[in-house]
Amino acid sequence: MVTENRATGTTDFDWRTFLLRWSGEWADALPDDEVRNADDEAARRSRWLGFPPASEERIAAMEERLGRRMPPSYRSFLRVTDGWRHAGGFVWLLAGTADARWHDNASGLADLYEEYLEEDAEPEERREAGVWRRGLQLDVESDATYVLLDPEDVDEDGEWAVWTWASWRADAPERHRDFRAFMEAMFREFHSLRAHRTDGGPEFVNATTRELDARVEEARRDALRGDWETALKKLDEAKGYGRPRAAGLGDQIRRMLGLTYMVYFPGLVTDPRYASELLPPLVAAHAGRSHDDSVLTYHLRGADEALMSRARATLDQVRAGTYRYTAPGPFGEAADRARELARRGDTDQAWRALIDALPLWQPLGPDHIAPLGWLADPLLGPLLTPERSRELLSTPRGGESGEAPSRAPDLDPPGLDWLADRDRDRGTGRRGYRFVLVEGVAPEDLPGRLGDGDAQDAGLGKPVTISEARHQQLRGTGGVWSSSSSDRPVMAVGRAGAGWSFAFDGDPDPFTPERFVSPAAAAAAATRAVVVWADLSGRRDEPFFHLSVARDGVEEYAFTYADGELRRTGDVPPALDPDRFLAGPVAVAEAERPLLRAVAEHFGVRLPRHALLNGRLPTVVSRSWTRPPEDGEALFVWTRVG
Repeated sequence: MVTENRATGTTDFDWRTFLLRWSGEWADALPDDEVRNADDEAARRSRWLGFPPASEERIAAMEERLGRRMPPSYRSFLRVTDGWRHAGGFVWLLAGTADARWHDNASGLADLYEEYLEEDAEPEERREAGVWRRGLQLDVESDATYVLLDPEDVDEDGEWAVWTWASWRADAPERHRDFRAFMEAMFREFHSLRAHRTDGGPEFVNATTRELDARVEEARRDALRGDWETALKKLDEAKGYGRPRAAGLGDQIRRMLGLTYMVYFPGLVTDPRYASELLPPLVAAHAGRSHDDSVLTYHLRGADEALMSRARATLDQVRAGTYRYTAPGPFGEAADRARELARRGDTDQAWRALIDALPLWQPLGPDHIAPLGWLADPLLGPLLTPERSRELLSTPRGGESGEAPSRAPDLDPPGLDWLADRDRDRGTGRRGYRFVLVEGVAPEDLPGRLGDGDAQDAGLGKPVTISEARHQQLRGTGGVWSSSSSDRPVMAVGRAGAGWSFAFDGDPDPFTPERFVSPAAAAAAATRAVVVWADLSGRRDEPFFHLSVARDGVEEYAFTYADGELRRTGDVPPALDPDRFLAGPVAVAEAERPLLRAVAEHFGVRLPRHALLNGRLPTVVSRSWTRPPEDGEALFVWTRVG
């Protein structure tokens, strides 16, 4: 439909070819009960929605009447047809040379939009509001729809933008860059409305639908080869025409990119073949933003009762944090391995387990282009980042070959000194932090070492975020924190490198240093344990840093910097000698990172940043870190509610 003008090096739109195709496809798709009048019947028989061409004299007379030369694409359109019937589904007659007229606020929309302009409104906002006074109206007969050419919104080619407004659409008018773009959009609208008809009528198959469906199939192969960007462009084009597979395939790419708004996998999520992969991420997105389950029911309309029952069960599991992704074949086995790695905080290894198995993944049917169900898994879902989503989508799979993508960077830095970065958006480090490291012990064994009473036998709690762990601790005290309360934190648990496990609290409350009791000795039965508690964030009057190390149930050495004083016990190794780091109050904040680095290097440990900041980890309820007040000991009591 586009031909090149070799003399000028420009391209001219082939209006006649475009409009003839539109007319023929409209005529073939028009059922008898939609013929509105004799003109429609004549257009159907002639297979032409237009009129005779406008002569240059008629166009010139029109321009003289209106006082403006018409923009190029509208002029070239008029030279093919002097007006148009059925521009999309809601404009029944579009103006030619005789009917185009200045709108001059005939709709009253100028008053409406100008009323809501702020005093400091941008010039662009004022220009958009003013189009209803200055625009050239092209709609002659319509379903409460206005179409205006804007003589003040002109591009470098002299084209005028087109603005449309309909009473039953969103409040904001829609802008098209020029008249040609508007007509192409109306052709897409005609196709989309016909493609979604369910009340019978002629089968809607024609040259355009066949071309688009072929491009959808190309896009599916592109996606499986890893060329997801090309695939998405083709799918979005076909979606604009209402092609039935395009939206469901494109939504799989969008969801893998982390998008959830307006992502519903239409036409596929209710297909039992794909429910195991597409239903969980749809349900998870719904659970995260709405408690009105009728919204989910609406997007599953057409599903049978078995699938609806499955959806309700999945929703309950997602909300309870118990949903577990399963899949057949090697990818399913890799997902199982990845889940256990993620449970222990090894999120980089977990991601590698998934991505390394991806080339062996097989789609569940011809409209499945990526594994998606794992996104709803509370342990696997947090593995995804924007970089990793692109790595996955760029990885050839499903039996297709292609170029291997670049590897997304690992997310967990070595060591401990990342704790000094103070990630205020996530909470970790905002109020300080504390952790216990235990050597030669699995995370599952930490409750017996750190807990007391019932906590020793309860085992690990279900995986939660660090914020949820904090809320669990608050609920456990009736919603009230007090300095007189027993300090029994809910701590995230995982691996701390080769041969070590950790328990971590990323938001401890203020305390009295004199009443602090390290859990290192209790955790170190028949092994070695390390405890670190730091609050250098300025919330306390004085910075605080504590390190204690125990072996075989006995504390070997410790030091504490609090209230401007350094106190130590035992024989601290030279590598950890506090005199190397804590020279005075001014140097404490600067000493935090070197201290953490020294601890990590001396014991060969690390803490998983991504798992702690973004993932979910099992928890343990620790025994109290604070001793009761002694006789005659003054006690300042504070409380914090909620």
